[in-house]
Amino acid sequence: MNPPLTIKECVLAAVTRLVAVLLVPIAFCRAPGSARFLACQWALGLRFPAESLRGLAPETLTAFTHARAEAFWRDGQLIGLTSGHRDAAEQHRIFTEEVRRTGSVSAARRRVLPPQESSHVRGLALDVRPTEGARWLEQHGGRYGLYRVYDNEWWHFEYRTVEPVRLPHPAAAAWRSERDATYGHQIHGDESWRHETRPDVYGNGWPPMYADPAERRGMHL
Repeated sequence: MNPPLTIKECVLAAVTRLVAVLLVPIAFCRAPGSARFLACQWALGLRFPAESLRGLAPETLTAFTHARAEAFWRDGQLIGLTSGHRDAAEQHRIFTEEVRRTGSVSAARRRVLPPQESSHVRGLALDVRPTEGARWLEQHGGRYGLYRVYDNEWWHFEYRTVEPVRLPHPAAAAWRSERDATYGHQIHGDESWRHETRPDVYGNGWPPMYADPAERRGMHL
């Protein structure tokens, strides 16, 4: 069950919607054909100042910004980005910390993948917030090629051109590849991440960057 919105979150959401409406005339002067889209991105950037869209693959960036514009104007739902692209060094650091925390590589892989396997490094993965925004993206993101891919990470979505089978956790991807190889199923090589994905249930908790510091390293990615 998702935690209820706090009064502060409700107020911030209402202010963000008001700011977006006020920004529409300015956005119209900048881009007459996409004023509401631009005003939405500006307002959400103010609401989630820590987010960075830099480094996302062009198709991922386009899908995400258009999906959250629809969520914003059609349903009044805010969707912020907790974490998007990470370089290999950052992903390696996160993975190493998780190995240290859990005590084994196999346990760490249930929450974090090494750089060579991570869709964050490829610029195809998004960790979003809040839970209501993730729920909206799970229900409607497929129209944009954005899908929730793991049962144990309600915040993690990836850009795919074909809807994938959702896995219980990140480590299951390697297990599935080994199984397919053993039983002669089609094996996807380095391009498999371009051809899959789809959503459902939510876990409790918040994305790492917004989690309680004591739990943060153990929640993800």
